[in-house]
Amino acid sequence: MSNSIDLNGRPFHFLGIGGIGMSALAYILAKRNLPVYGSDIRPSHITERLQEIGAHIFWRQDASNLEFFVSRLQGLGDNGSPVAVNADGRNGHSQTRSKEAKPANSALPQVICSTAIASDNPEYQAAVNLGCPIFHRSDLLAALIQESQSIAVAGTHGKTTTSSAISHVLFKAGLDPTIVVGGEVNTWGGNAYAGTGRFLVAEADESDGSLVKFGAKIGVITNIELDHPDHYQSLEEVIQIFQVFRDRCTDLVGCIDCSTVREQIKPKISYGLNPDFNPDYTVSSVVYGADGTTAEVWERGKILGELFVPLLGEHNLSNALAVVAVSRHLGLDFAVISEAIASFQGARRRFEHRGEYHNILFVDDYAHHPSEIRATLKAAQLHVSSPLSRQKRIVAIFQPHRYSRTEAFLPEFAASLQAADVVVVSDIYAAGEKNVHNMSGANVADIIKTVHQNVHYQPSLPLVSQLLQKILVPGDLALFLGAGNLNQIIPELMAYYQEMELCHPAGSCS
Repeated sequence: MSNSIDLNGRPFHFLGIGGIGMSALAYILAKRNLPVYGSDIRPSHITERLQEIGAHIFWRQDASNLEFFVSRLQGLGDNGSPVAVNADGRNGHSQTRSKEAKPANSALPQVICSTAIASDNPEYQAAVNLGCPIFHRSDLLAALIQESQSIAVAGTHGKTTTSSAISHVLFKAGLDPTIVVGGEVNTWGGNAYAGTGRFLVAEADESDGSLVKFGAKIGVITNIELDHPDHYQSLEEVIQIFQVFRDRCTDLVGCIDCSTVREQIKPKISYGLNPDFNPDYTVSSVVYGADGTTAEVWERGKILGELFVPLLGEHNLSNALAVVAVSRHLGLDFAVISEAIASFQGARRRFEHRGEYHNILFVDDYAHHPSEIRATLKAAQLHVSSPLSRQKRIVAIFQPHRYSRTEAFLPEFAASLQAADVVVVSDIYAAGEKNVHNMSGANVADIIKTVHQNVHYQPSLPLVSQLLQKILVPGDLALFLGAGNLNQIIPELMAYYQEMELCHPAGSCS
């Protein structure tokens, strides 16, 4: 792969442009009026947003997509309109070409790929054969981080919420940051925002080791655990990656409630909920409620004031404390910070309320590691324990993510799901992995049954949906857990129970 990103006008072509990480980078480049192209297998609201600002998308991943650029180099282009491949395989033309974004005819595109793109991908192979400069998405993010006063948020858990909340505070404070995060946020209407201010906030992923490429003005580490056994053999390898990240950042903010961060990272600026570790930022008088958390915030032994966090649970109070630490380091008044945090509603798929029908609340959460599931279930317990809550039973619907993670954490998954009243397990979402150990969702369900009496296994999403239509009752909180495609069944379930709601209480609808 080439090692020099050109941000001065050379075209970019993204393989899998609709992905949450890839689309955020494509959005920033397109908003800069750089020529942005890409491929994906189906349209989505994310790709529509990209097309609206001038990105050109080919609707399948195929070697022929690169022929467009060859045609332009040979002077055979069709007045600048790329020949796109529609979802049905027919040729078509992009209708959203930006008048300002004009590819340089003298250069092949810079091809951006993620770890999900295999080396035998035909479009990737075509780029190699043509001699296109090829970069991992982390190379592009590193280049953007390098050119800005950047805040890069890393950690095994909580980095999407923390980076989004930091961005929200800077946004509300009028600093107009550029934002690249791994979740969609209503404040700026997506997973990216191209601001005019001097700050860039980015979510920094450790899953494939690319964290070592990022050198930010301020780095944040929320916690460190082994989460990607497909890439790391041990926790020690993960720690080494985070230590390199620490050393590349000018200042490092870290949560010392995590013993690994406390002992192996030793952050310059610390935060934590446990005052016994003497963090720079901590809390007292904490009240966890069904609508959020209230606490007094302390800065190096002096009280700053009261903070309300409208997100449930201890883990989100910790995330908010990271936001306070970063914002104070940037010189913001606590009054500005606390007011902004109080209006932050979180990122999509982070305990996201999707709807309530027939007195059943549908909640979508990205949790896919035992620690995340445990924290999310604690938040769900806060909700159902409230005297004002209409829901009293937690039904956890869990889609395991990756065979390697499932095998590595089988006992931990069982323990983490004990707090649910009912557990429904689907088959494993492969995320491109091969099933070398012959794992299935049945293995997960079986081990959960050793510690839980009410466990159901269904091998497909349609069967999960059918089961939920039978077992969900008024007063349930249906909590969908996983980083895969489990949430695709939520709309149909809500429609089913909305119909039930219309029929209730007579129950006469057929």
